[in-house]
Amino acid sequence: MEASKDISRLIEIMEALRQPETGCPWDIVQTFETIKPYTIEEAYEVADAIERKDTDDLCEELGDLLLQVVFHSRIAEEMGEFSFGDVVHAVTSKMIRRHPHVFAVSDADTPETVKLQWDTIKAGEKRERAERRAKRGITEDFKAGFLGNVHRSQPALTEALKLQEQAARVGFDWSKPEPILDKIEEEVAELREALASGKPEKVADELGDLIFALVNIGRHVSADPETALRGTNTKFRRRFNHIEQSLESNNERLEDAGLERMEALWQAAKAIERQLD
Repeated sequence: MEASKDISRLIEIMEALRQPETGCPWDIVQTFETIKPYTIEEAYEVADAIERKDTDDLCEELGDLLLQVVFHSRIAEEMGEFSFGDVVHAVTSKMIRRHPHVFAVSDADTPETVKLQWDTIKAGEKRERAERRAKRGITEDFKAGFLGNVHRSQPALTEALKLQEQAARVGFDWSKPEPILDKIEEEVAELREALASGKPEKVADELGDLIFALVNIGRHVSADPETALRGTNTKFRRRFNHIEQSLESNNERLEDAGLERMEALWQAAKAIERQLD
């Protein structure tokens, strides 16, 4: 089998990988649930390539993300649910339906009127989706209600931010950031109590509340939590790399250094950063 620019070849490859008798042992046993983390990871890889302005990587990572779509579609087809063709049909129908100003007749001729038209069409789609879900016996619908347009599929930090922004539209919000600091202190105290209780599920619940409050104050001071955390991750990488290189230059191993030695090198890395500021 040879590579091709035709999407059908990718579908054929996935079909071959999933063949019970002759396919790949790893691919054969995968399910929606087991490959979900890879799907999320590939989406992040795409975002990373964009941030680095690396178009070579972007091309490759988009291919990896497309593979995930084909993979999920193949699993669904084996279950008799839908195929890759159904996925393409669904999205092309949606794009045509949501752009009547391009593909049909519409008075929308400005970004503002197009956005209003888009929201109206989406609202109708949401009602139809609710009816379909009801017929299938699915009662819990996170796409319903005022928060329904905040997708659960996005990263948790982003979802928290979007939920807060949506609720703020109807006045469910703090008026200034200072009271949120009090809320954060309250959540820290509750997390301490949870830790003392020794109940892991309670600890996880209170930790989630604390993170949600931290996202809230980030929103109020115009600091996107995802961006802020990514910056901190980069800073952590840089400082830890300093630890690693310093130890290596002295023929020391990370595994043997100990916390006290590594903490001293961490503080040295911070001092270097302060000098560069």
